[in-house]
Amino acid sequence: MLLAIAIPVSAGMLSNASTPASSAITSHYGTAGLERVQRWQALITRLKGQSVTAQLAGVNDFFNQLGFVDDVNIWHQEDYWATPIEFLGVGRGDCEDFALAKYLTLLELGVPDDQMRLHYVKYVPYDQFHMVLSWAATPQQMPVLLDNINKTIAPATSRRDLIPIYSFNGSSLWTSTASGQEAPVGSSSHLSRWEDWQVRVRNGAMQSP
Repeated sequence: MLLAIAIPVSAGMLSNASTPASSAITSHYGTAGLERVQRWQALITRLKGQSVTAQLAGVNDFFNQLGFVDDVNIWHQEDYWATPIEFLGVGRGDCEDFALAKYLTLLELGVPDDQMRLHYVKYVPYDQFHMVLSWAATPQQMPVLLDNINKTIAPATSRRDLIPIYSFNGSSLWTSTASGQEAPVGSSSHLSRWEDWQVRVRNGAMQSP
């Protein structure tokens, strides 16, 4: 039996997310897909109440077991932000799917939204765009990065292979300046893919590959 994911309300973003029935998940993604979703639910139960350090490590390791595949090879679209159910159902995805699934899971575990950001960066070795998740207890603390390329959680200053472009969370949007600082530019609701992803999470939407 699937547990209901009760996403904490954060700056008016995700709340009352709908968890699809087991039969619906199996219909879309087969028994293996359902088993991955159930392992995700078990992970959340196991990590509840643990330290943030343990939660970050557990969530990062769990999702980094899944395979990396470009959206066009799964969803036949150039850029599709899969929900965690879709990502787990298929068992593979691209960098946005890894980062978004980690973010949502940590929210469910009670990590405050204002301690996390989703960063759109350029990955220098391949000269390609990439997304990672960061966490910092306070704005003054050096954030650590959760990534599917470098699977070790590490301080942002150690990642010379990443060039920041912009970042966002449930309420705000920032752009990166030439000096390496971040400048607030308003609400993250300006990001249409982010808004669409939230709606699909809330509605329990599932797309088949």
